[in-house]
Amino acid sequence: MRLIQKLLFGVAACALAGAAFASSAVPKSGVDYETRAEAVRTDTGNKVEVIEFFSYGCPHCRVFDRPLAGWVRQNADKIVFKRVHVAFHAPDVPLQRMYLSLESMGLIEKFHPQVFTAIHEEGERLSTDEVVFDWIAKKGIDRNKFIGVYRSFGAQSWVNRANSAISTYHIEQWPMLVVGGHYLTSPSFAGRGMDPQSSEAQQQQGALQVMDFLVAKARSEMK
Repeated sequence: MRLIQKLLFGVAACALAGAAFASSAVPKSGVDYETRAEAVRTDTGNKVEVIEFFSYGCPHCRVFDRPLAGWVRQNADKIVFKRVHVAFHAPDVPLQRMYLSLESMGLIEKFHPQVFTAIHEEGERLSTDEVVFDWIAKKGIDRNKFIGVYRSFGAQSWVNRANSAISTYHIEQWPMLVVGGHYLTSPSFAGRGMDPQSSEAQQQQGALQVMDFLVAKARSEMK
C-alpha cells in the first residue's frame, strides 16, 4: 500500500511540476508572437493600444470574440482596444463598411455579436449593400440614417485608415492582435508553442496569456 501511495504521489508531483512549468513559461518572440522591426507610434497615452484585425465572415474570429471581449473588460484599466475589419475580398467590403458605420453611430457593442450570429448561425449572406441595409432595418435601426453614414465621405476615410493599418502591419491572417504597435500574436501563433493536439479553445486561452505578457512588456517599455 505504501509503495502504491508513493507511486501515486510521484505521478501527482510530476503532473503539478509540468503544469507549473507550462503556466510559468515565458512567451518567445518568433514562436508565440512576432516582433516588428520598428514599433508604430500610438496615441493612447499611458495605456497600451491593442488592435484586433478580424472579419465577420471568419469562423475563427467568431469563436474568439467572446473570450477576447472578456479579456478586454478585465484589462480596461491598462489598454485601449480597437478593432479593424479586414476586407481582402469583394463580399467582405460591405461587412467592413457595416462595422465602421455601426461603430460611428455608437451601435457597435450592441450589434457586433449579432452580426456574427446572423452570418454563422442564421445563414445570412451580408455580402451586398442592399442585403446589409435590409438586415439593419430588420434590427430596428433607421435605414436611411444608416445608409447616409455608410455612403458618407467620412466612411470612405475610415475605410482608407483601416486598409492602411492592414498594410502597415502586413496582416495576412486573422484574427490577429497587435499590442503596443510592436508585437503581433494570435491563437494560431500561440498554438505554435503548444502540443500539436491542442484544441482551438486552448489556443485562444494561450493567446490571451501571451497578450497579458505583451501588455506588461509594452507598459514597461513606455516608462
